Amino acid sequence: MAKTPTDKTGLAELIDRFTDKQVLCVGDVMLDRYVYGAVKRISPEAPIPILAIDSERSMLGAAGNVVRNIVALGGRASLLGVIGDDDAGHEILRLIQNETRLEADLLTVPGRQTTIKTRYVASGQQLLRTDSEDSDLLSAPYEDKLLRAFEAQLDDAAIVVLSDYAKGVLSPRLLPLLIEKARKAQKPIIADPKSEDFGLYHGVTVLKPNAIETERATGLSCATNALAETAGRKALADAGADALVITRSEKGMTLVTDTPPQAWHFKPQAAEVFDVSGAGDTSSAALALAMAATATFAQAAELANLAGSLAVAKMGTAVVTQQEMTHALQAQALEGAESKIKSLQQVEEAVDRWRAKGLSVGFTNGCFDLLHPGHVSLLAQAKEQCDRLVVGLNTDASIKRLKGEDRPVNPEMARAVVLASLESVDQIVLFAEDTPLNLIETIRPDVLVKGADYTIETVVGSDVVQSYGGRVFLATLKPGHSTTSTIAKLSDKKAAS
Repeated sequence: MAKTPTDKTGLAELIDRFTDKQVLCVGDVMLDRYVYGAVKRISPEAPIPILAIDSERSMLGAAGNVVRNIVALGGRASLLGVIGDDDAGHEILRLIQNETRLEADLLTVPGRQTTIKTRYVASGQQLLRTDSEDSDLLSAPYEDKLLRAFEAQLDDAAIVVLSDYAKGVLSPRLLPLLIEKARKAQKPIIADPKSEDFGLYHGVTVLKPNAIETERATGLSCATNALAETAGRKALADAGADALVITRSEKGMTLVTDTPPQAWHFKPQAAEVFDVSGAGDTSSAALALAMAATATFAQAAELANLAGSLAVAKMGTAVVTQQEMTHALQAQALEGAESKIKSLQQVEEAVDRWRAKGLSVGFTNGCFDLLHPGHVSLLAQAKEQCDRLVVGLNTDASIKRLKGEDRPVNPEMARAVVLASLESVDQIVLFAEDTPLNLIETIRPDVLVKGADYTIETVVGSDVVQSYGGRVFLATLKPGHSTTSTIAKLSDKKAAS
């Protein structure tokens, strides 16, 4: 029976558990190069545009992009593959050195050309892609070296990713050996296939082809959810996998499992697609980390779909961060209020836009556990002091540290929704630290607002705000209202009953 998951319970906690999960990735490593410029005229020599180059940028691609995303999502990665003894190979090594929480054992094969994909871009549109590559199969001695390196790192890995781009690393000889070693070590395996023979990946935990690869391998269409499920069942049987995830571009993602036989269809989350380059690598990274964090197949696929959707909304071979995943999930849960709930980066961008229009910015913060008239009054007074008001909201974890394990009464999403309903509040940003000092230093509000039970000297961040000419405003407190006293009264009534 096909399902479309709607329950987000547990997904945010899974994203938190991505942190420091170790992923072992084996496959084809490439250099992704982007050449940016502007087109203002057509060549007089041929009917082609002339690109006036402004800048160039290079990044890890293919299996390298998978591990970049694993690191950005909070995990740790080990990368095994091959490069040539050439400028592109040396650049890949330099890029790896710049990544934290990433280790790589790349074999240099003399005479082999490192794969380079070069994309020429103008006004956000790709004009041309050129590929320089050597896709010959590795010789047996280099396959044996990779296998030995794989065995040496397998014990420390929580999960294995096989990233196949058909450039000669994951050969018909090496693939089954890697899968056998991982299965014996009881490590889950995700394979992103390129071969049309899915039997080559027999025994993996999850096979993750795209729709075109699935159609070619099975001879069946993936045009609709029902057709994708049928094709997925055939592909799943051919691969002998536990689950199959089909990435279907603008149609989202389909998950098919064998035991029990079920299917899920996930809608794409991207509001606008800018560039699909590398989005499959991003979803593979999220899928791997979710499974390493003990997610179910459905939960892991939903998070992979979300990560891929975030990736296609960015230009180039981009990474998605753990914070972006968390915020996107929060935004989905908040539905109508999501326009006010922002990440710190988004708040910073909004503040820049407001200031460009000559608007003043105020900031206040709190737990706002049980919203009462005192809170409403404070926020109304705060808004009177500025044109736009940003509210810093303590996360559940920070409240537990500050007020004890029995707090908060309401979870952060519920508290954020209630705050977002107030007209006085323009934007809300959650923070996990004990104090909002980082928010204040980043936003640099014109006015910092706290209740009159503080003095200016004891308000966190008052020295920062005053140092650049801002001011601190102490709002009058509405007597008789306190979250702590309300909770105490409720506890007394419960005890009396």
